[in-house]
Amino acid sequence: MTDPKLSIKNHPCLSVGAHGKYARLHLPVAPDCNVQCRYCVRKYDCVNESRPGVTSKVLTPVEAMQRVRVLMEREGRRISVIGIAGPGDPLFNDATIETFERIHLEFPELILCVSTNGLLLPDKLGDLVRVGVSSVTVTISAVSAETAERIYSFATYGGNRYTGAESAALILARQWEGLGLAIDAGMTVKVNTVFAPGVNDHEIPFIARKAGRMDAYMMNILPLIPQGGFKAVRRPGHDELIALRTECAPYIKQMGHCRQCRADAFGALGEDRDMELEVFHSKLGEEYCEMVV
Repeated sequence: MTDPKLSIKNHPCLSVGAHGKYARLHLPVAPDCNVQCRYCVRKYDCVNESRPGVTSKVLTPVEAMQRVRVLMEREGRRISVIGIAGPGDPLFNDATIETFERIHLEFPELILCVSTNGLLLPDKLGDLVRVGVSSVTVTISAVSAETAERIYSFATYGGNRYTGAESAALILARQWEGLGLAIDAGMTVKVNTVFAPGVNDHEIPFIARKAGRMDAYMMNILPLIPQGGFKAVRRPGHDELIALRTECAPYIKQMGHCRQCRADAFGALGEDRDMELEVFHSKLGEEYCEMVV
């Protein structure tokens, strides 16, 4: 696993100094999800939106590995982080671990980063450590089951489907358990929290306090993108977002430079080079991707 100090210093999401200097590459190898957030809408073959859950194409581990090789050859040391953040939940897709394993064997110097809803984090943590993942982001947007029930429609775990209060309680328990285990394993842990005004704003300072007491490294409060079941919930204003981050800052370091990236994002934060990458990758030809295993 990469030295945690290095994973912070050179990670564009974790370091303000790194976000304009280093590039990150998101590999969209995880299409399936085990939790339905009411605000989440996943889209494929989409080039007109820049937000989580969107990708132009879902890649296989072989295709993802070839994308890494091509860009490492082209960009060299500018790329510091390879992340898997969807478009579904990475830990619910076997391709995630396989992809990380391939990258770690060939490019052990790269920081490997995963973003998850946390439901499977306690179960998959050993695999993440084994394949060299050093940075984990867990999305936690509630502390009470009542609020969580307003955010999540259902969860699938152990072959069973959970809804209502049962689903909410399960998700929260697994999120906090996984967060603690990842921190104990020496990983750099960031908490993402979606700020939905009138839904969970009253609980966000409690999330910050609890995560900070557990020694999570950073919190990223994300403004809601109104869509899906939350289409009628307004997006918080900039002043509201700054005020909430200021309130939470005494408990845990706050991230203020997030760009709510696509699942296939590439480049420094704020760069929209997704389509440039997709066109470049397409020119390689499927037959070449199949040759390189």
